[in-house]
Amino acid sequence: MGALQSLPGQAEYVDLAEKTGFSFEQISVLHKRFKQLSHNEETLRRDHFNKIPDLACNPIRSQIIEAFFDRRNFRQNGEGAVEEIGFEEFLVVMSHFRPPSLHMTDDQRESLRREKLRFLFNMHDTDNDGTITLEEYRHVVEELLSLSGALGKDTAKSIADAAMLEVASISMGHMEPDEFYEGITFEHFLKLLNGFEIESRMNIRFLKMDTTTLCK
Repeated sequence: MGALQSLPGQAEYVDLAEKTGFSFEQISVLHKRFKQLSHNEETLRRDHFNKIPDLACNPIRSQIIEAFFDRRNFRQNGEGAVEEIGFEEFLVVMSHFRPPSLHMTDDQRESLRREKLRFLFNMHDTDNDGTITLEEYRHVVEELLSLSGALGKDTAKSIADAAMLEVASISMGHMEPDEFYEGITFEHFLKLLNGFEIESRMNIRFLKMDTTTLCK
């Protein structure tokens, strides 16, 4: 784990800055947030995130929390989940929410966009099989709808089914209804969101930390 017991030193700052794109000042701020979240412990666990008031009412709270413990998001080509993370892992995951720099080239911006979409895809691909199935997509939609309390389970399921069919028809063209249940791959996911500006919209706010400000 990339746990840091005290404020990172200059050499560690350089390494973390290269991995995440954050400035030294931003790393320092995020380190303070990490220590607040962990109550000065060396690592963060899920129960630390569960105690964050700003996340309590978020309809995809569980997906956001799990994203911090998903090895796929550590930029180490890993798979599976971990039980706790150190500061380096926390920082790497937070960097997925960092808006694009004003000085980025078109290629860098496109690379950032793809990385953000991969992160978003991973949040929905909960069983890590490389596709978003109807069940995985339905789970997200049902969670969003059920929080309102105005819709019953069957109604939420029907809406989720219809939403998945629409997504599949857009990304894969006309297919037989039973074929839609295979879900969509990441490449299909990219096509589906082609033209949607996600680079600066994908951000997270908790513990008085607004990632829309983390741009240098």
